[in-house]
Amino acid sequence: MSREYTRTIVKIIFCTVVVFVFAIYTHVSQTDPIPGQIKVGATYMTMNSEFYRHLHNEIQRYSDSEGQILYTRDAEMSEEKQSKQIDEFIAKRVNVIVINPVKSDSEQIVEALSRAKNFGIRVIAVDSQLNNIKVDTSIVSDNYHAGILIAKDLMKRTSNAHILLLTHKDALSANQRITGFLDTIKSEEHYQIISERETVGQTEYAMTTVGDALSEGLQFDAIVALNDRAAIGALAAIKELKITSKKLIYGIDGSPDMKHLLATTDEVTGTVAQFPSHMGRKVSETIDLLVKKEEVEELYTIPVQFVDNNNIIQFDINGWQ
Repeated sequence: MSREYTRTIVKIIFCTVVVFVFAIYTHVSQTDPIPGQIKVGATYMTMNSEFYRHLHNEIQRYSDSEGQILYTRDAEMSEEKQSKQIDEFIAKRVNVIVINPVKSDSEQIVEALSRAKNFGIRVIAVDSQLNNIKVDTSIVSDNYHAGILIAKDLMKRTSNAHILLLTHKDALSANQRITGFLDTIKSEEHYQIISERETVGQTEYAMTTVGDALSEGLQFDAIVALNDRAAIGALAAIKELKITSKKLIYGIDGSPDMKHLLATTDEVTGTVAQFPSHMGRKVSETIDLLVKKEEVEELYTIPVQFVDNNNIIQFDINGWQ
């Protein structure tokens, strides 16, 4: 047996042992908390979103620095799955639940949160509020104002428009954005909503939905999407069908992909930047207050900012703000 072969075997065994020890440590740290250790459960409507991953990273950083256990779950757009995740958090006796609700008025989710509250678990809603239940606090972007900013920019750019709205009806935050937009243009008869299409805020759904609208012969010259993912899906449909007529395309998020398009092309018109880093830090601060049994406000609103090719230079196009 050569020395080189022996070294290789030893390296493999060493790496295997390291991985095994790390796996044991991770398992213990997640299932055998130190008595009195703070436990937080976080569930998001989807982790198929850089926004939520970035927001969560701030919470993870805080939890790690405080020696807390943080259980993270992806509801994958299923209210049933999210309600079960809440019950799992109850079984783990977490101190705080952070929830980005799949559906703002979901009976299943509300009932699960009510059970959590009965056990004395504190609840933070993030990025979208809940109906029919009082949580300890909600931490959201100024979604209504985001819609206003888009409407004002649209009216600056054109004296009339036929508008396609891309929505996510189950998300209160998305509805607030669309409401802000509609309230701003409602007295302006030259700005007409041609159609509203459900996209659940996902790129692939928006691409299919807008592609169908174009194939149906729907005539519109502006697209207002509830978020950047839907706006990018709309752009993909337009490009796939080789539509050459100019269309104004708006999103909301300030995602790296949307900012890159604004910086390098004229294919999209604008977005409204949210600040997931700020939101995540506010969630972390609020967790700290709740576990110390200190007072918190019912609602924290994070300001938003309109972004287009005129001010894109102020933003990092490779990351979130």
